[in-house]
Amino acid sequence: MVTAVFPSPRLLGLNECPYPPLPSVQEAIRATADRAHRYPPFHPDRLARRIAGWCGVDGDAVAVGSGSVGVALQLLQAVVRPGDRMVYAWPGFDAYPTLATMAGAEPVPVPLLPDGRQDLAALAGAIDATTSVVVICNPHNPTGSLVTASELAEFLARVPERVTVLLDEAYIEFVRHPAAPDSLPLLAGRPNLLVLRTFSKAYGLAALRVGYGLGDPRLVSRIREQQLPYGINAVAAAAVEATLEAGEELTARVDAVICERERLHRRLARYGLPVLPSQANFLWLAAGPDTGTERTVHALNTARIHIRHWPAEGIRLTVGRPEDGDAVLSVLAPAESGVDR
Repeated sequence: MVTAVFPSPRLLGLNECPYPPLPSVQEAIRATADRAHRYPPFHPDRLARRIAGWCGVDGDAVAVGSGSVGVALQLLQAVVRPGDRMVYAWPGFDAYPTLATMAGAEPVPVPLLPDGRQDLAALAGAIDATTSVVVICNPHNPTGSLVTASELAEFLARVPERVTVLLDEAYIEFVRHPAAPDSLPLLAGRPNLLVLRTFSKAYGLAALRVGYGLGDPRLVSRIREQQLPYGINAVAAAAVEATLEAGEELTARVDAVICERERLHRRLARYGLPVLPSQANFLWLAAGPDTGTERTVHALNTARIHIRHWPAEGIRLTVGRPEDGDAVLSVLAPAESGVDR
């Protein structure tokens, strides 16, 4: 009897960093674990100050939460009233409609443009008298498309001040486009803007759940009022503080992911697959009548390569290590093609 041997699964479906925390961060985690029997701070004020200094903003301009989704929920709890609406592009981050419902808002999805970009004109047009929040995800999840600095400025000028703009920058560290916006200067004079970021993606701390929001102190104060007491555990806080000191080591890891992203994009495009340019740590293969999406999904699943599939929309493929990319290419390469780096 022959026992079938299956490859180990390759986890390319959740946009996780393919590398474990840096040694210095792991040491901070181990050291803090020895004090796990002690409560963390009631509110993460020290961590907020450290992040503020790292970002170059005032301490009262930062709210910390359980991942970026935690901060987003705190924002919605602070500004949404019963019967309000939340506008966002779709397909998008799965948590947006869930968070809207949790906060008592009506989710309002707005279709993407055919090229995978967010339809800013349609998003602005969807804002009505009952809209309290509009979301811009930049770069966009799941397509990796970018809203440029000029496009973002024009969009913000169209949003009434009574509507809060949630600018989700969970993947901002992977952006290398020259037209990318510098979002922090946009906060000046915009009390309705919150820039949302996370340590889950580029910094490899997804399991520890720390995100943060940057905004006008008055808006941040309202968000902090929704902070769950003891909501940021001490191990996570220590890992983030160590990460803030890592500097060039982390930059090198991000650069490696970007290099692999561009390699995969070139190869998949050469194979004739409908892959879009990306400014994030994933690639989007758009679905269509002649794109063979279902065959692609079946082939990847058979090879135990975990991806994220939106039926009738497309496939999101997280960029992993080069050996993960080689596995993807070996599965999707045409029969006459070799796999190269």
